[in-house]
Amino acid sequence: MEKARQPTHAGSWYTDNPTKLSSDLEEWLSATGLVKSPDVRGVIAPHAGYSYSGRAAAYAFANIDPTNISRIFLLGPSHHFYTPKCALSTATVYKTPIGDLPVDVEMIKEIRAMGKFGMMDLRVDEAEHSMEMHLPYLAKVFEGHDVKVVPILVGAVSAENEAMYGELLAKYVDDPKNFFSVSSDFCHWGSRFNYMHYDNTHGAIHKSIEALDKKGMDIIETGDPDAFKKYLLEFDNTICGRHPISIFLHMIKHSSSKIKINFLRYEQSSQCQTMRDSSVSYASAAAKLES
Repeated sequence: MEKARQPTHAGSWYTDNPTKLSSDLEEWLSATGLVKSPDVRGVIAPHAGYSYSGRAAAYAFANIDPTNISRIFLLGPSHHFYTPKCALSTATVYKTPIGDLPVDVEMIKEIRAMGKFGMMDLRVDEAEHSMEMHLPYLAKVFEGHDVKVVPILVGAVSAENEAMYGELLAKYVDDPKNFFSVSSDFCHWGSRFNYMHYDNTHGAIHKSIEALDKKGMDIIETGDPDAFKKYLLEFDNTICGRHPISIFLHMIKHSSSKIKINFLRYEQSSQCQTMRDSSVSYASAAAKLES
């Protein structure tokens, strides 16, 4: 029986008009000027409302060549529901205004049988925006292709368990039919986020934020999950997808494929000048197979 996850953020976080959504996505994708590559096996992309991060996200999704991919693993942080684990979706299909993405129920069963994953009910699934904000882009890029999704909600996972989940999922990286869509925004800066790290040697506040984010992005590009963990402990940067990113780094580390992450775009929702300002940063990356 079909159990559909509705696009609950359509009409607020992004348009629910299929024609408008489709043309927006096409415009943003072509504006990147990027060439699709069959070697791109994953992306890290933001999940804010499209008016904020839609254009930045295109720099991740425009790299995807959908030809040989038949399964997309979604890794998104949990913003509202507390779990110390990773949780799998109970839905059978993820709806978007521009086409539906069936859930790979068999793969969900296979992963569940590992005994380390929880399940999230539909209410939790629909309340969370981190994976939903990737879906219209994926529906657009994979239009006309037979593809299924494997949604994994990543909770407040300990460093040990990030490594454990990374090792369990690493084997899926080696199958070239699998693709990974990792959801994260970068620094959430300002009093409303309880985070106001400022190093004035960089000049303006927004320059300090950029330097902090770029430091983290550089470390992610090395592929070293332990260095990323150390960076987070030192600066406590409010990267909301820190756990999905860490698990992805462990997956790459434990796979036999040589995959390199490269960031292609960095933006801020606004440029902070004073301590009263606030901003969220968006960074887009492609994870590419190195020959």
